[in-house]
Amino acid sequence: MIEILSPTDVLRAKGAGALVAGILQTLKSRCVVGTNLLDIDRWAQAMITEAGAQSCYVDYEPSFGRGPFGHYICTSVNDAVLHGLPYDYPLADGDLLSLDLAVSQGGVVADSAISFIVGDVRPPEGVALIEATERALQAGIAAAGPGVPIGDISHAIGSVLKAAGYSVNTEFGGHGVGSTMHQDPHVSNTGRPGRGYRLRPGLLLALEPWVMADTATLVTDADGWTLRSATGCRTAHSEHTIAITDDGADVLTLPTP
Repeated sequence: MIEILSPTDVLRAKGAGALVAGILQTLKSRCVVGTNLLDIDRWAQAMITEAGAQSCYVDYEPSFGRGPFGHYICTSVNDAVLHGLPYDYPLADGDLLSLDLAVSQGGVVADSAISFIVGDVRPPEGVALIEATERALQAGIAAAGPGVPIGDISHAIGSVLKAAGYSVNTEFGGHGVGSTMHQDPHVSNTGRPGRGYRLRPGLLLALEPWVMADTATLVTDADGWTLRSATGCRTAHSEHTIAITDDGADVLTLPTP
C-alpha cells in the first residue's frame, strides 16, 4: 500500500521525526566505552514512553525475523548492519555502532538510523563507511521531489556508494512510512533513473543507505534477527524520513542544532 498523508498528518509526522531525532542524539551522547546494548534499549524505552509515543519494534513480527522483535531499538555493532537485536554486550573502544529507531506518535511513524564510532579509537575503514552512507543519504534526499521516479533516488544513492568502492545489496532498502512502519514503495539502494513510481506530495519515505566494507552478502545471526556481513567486515547504516512536498522534500528526522 502506498499511503499519501494529509497536511495535518504530515505535521504530526514532523513531531514524530523530531522525537526520533532527539532520542537518537541523546543515545549517541550516552554511548561510551562500557555502555551495554541492553542499557541503550532501556533508555530508548523510557524516552519513547515519556513522550507518549509507541515503539514500532516491540511487537514487530515480519517474515524475515524470528518472532516478535521484543526490543525498542536496533543496535548493530561492527559486522552487524541491520536489525541488530540488543543483547548483553558492553561497547569497546573503536566499535562502530548503528542505532535504528522507529516510533509512532499521533498515529504517524518516523524512522531514522545513525552510525558512529564509540570511544577515542577511530578506524579509518569505519570512518569511510559512515561517511559514504551519509553522502549517499544526502544524494537520495536531493534527488527526491514531486513527480520524481523512485529510480532516480535509487540511482543517486547507488552512484555514491559504488563510487566509494562498495558493493550494494538490494535485499533491504528504503520504504514508505505513514500510519505503519514499512509500506510501499520500496526504495532500493541502487537502480536506474526514470523508472518506478512517481513521488507525490504527502508521501513519506524512509531512505536508508547501508553498506558492508568488502561484500554484498548478508548472513542472519543465531538470534534470528541480526543481519551481519558474510565476511565479518565492518558495516554502516544511515537513514532519514522525508516528506515529499509541492517543491521538493523535507527531512523530518534532522537533529536540532
